[in-house]
Amino acid sequence: MRLCVLGAGAVGSAVVELAAEHGHVVTAFADSESAAVDADGLDADAVRSKKRDDGVVGEADPGAVFDADYDVLVEATPTTLGDAEPGFSHVERALADDRHVVLANKGPVAERYADLRALEAESEGIVRFGATVGGALPILSTIEDVGPSRVSAVYGVLNGTANFILSRMAAEGLDYEHVLAEAQDLGVAEADPTFDVDGTDTALKGVIVANVLSDGETEFTLDDAEVEGIQELSGSMLDLAQEDGQTIRLIVEVADGAVRVGPRLVPENGAVAPSGTENAVQIEADYCGRLGITGRGAGGPETASAVLTDVERLAD
Repeated sequence: MRLCVLGAGAVGSAVVELAAEHGHVVTAFADSESAAVDADGLDADAVRSKKRDDGVVGEADPGAVFDADYDVLVEATPTTLGDAEPGFSHVERALADDRHVVLANKGPVAERYADLRALEAESEGIVRFGATVGGALPILSTIEDVGPSRVSAVYGVLNGTANFILSRMAAEGLDYEHVLAEAQDLGVAEADPTFDVDGTDTALKGVIVANVLSDGETEFTLDDAEVEGIQELSGSMLDLAQEDGQTIRLIVEVADGAVRVGPRLVPENGAVAPSGTENAVQIEADYCGRLGITGRGAGGPETASAVLTDVERLAD
């Protein structure tokens, strides 16, 4: 497949780097200020080096990518809330041109799901977004394979930054601010970690799951989620939990037509108490019982692998 990749952050750059290993060619690559286009396929090392050294991926205008010869648009620009722009417009343009779309950007799926599906219905293109929930973890594809109507609940840990902080607080008896600073030093937490620690990132993923489970009957957005973060937790709270063989994790629960996110008591060595930056999700489904998925839920190569898996599903 010929790929047009929008977004030159960790995920977009990793898609460009790994595409050839999966048998695909990147013919267009853009950041917010520039683009590189080559019908024969871009040199991945060259465009990534140019971005690193010069701050741009090429000499063309970003809009030039839509005139490139491509089969799949990979939308990996930063997630935005509300109108989900500019990501949504990128998707709209690709579908209007009857191209497929693979999203790593959560915004269009979480905030404008009905609009996204309406555009898809009018296009020859297909939209896939497995990378938006759990990075490399096959959460949405498992729901797809089982059948959304057979899934009664999805719950677990879907943010590695929050999980790292809570894991360290529990293991070392440290307070939130101390561990947050450590996480920032290690590059696990952003300079502004609000999206992760206040539950927004986790809620967006929960909303996407809810939209998939609803299968068009009800549209969910971030405003429909009940969200509480981890900023007010203290080390002593985790110490008390450990005395009873429990710990605290930032848990998302999608069930009974609702999305809830907040700190929850869970068994200390249980299925949804992963350590470090790992994610862990349980899917409850008819005939299957409880399915567990655990692993790396974020990171450039990890999320890029999910993007490329979606591309391969489109190629089948």
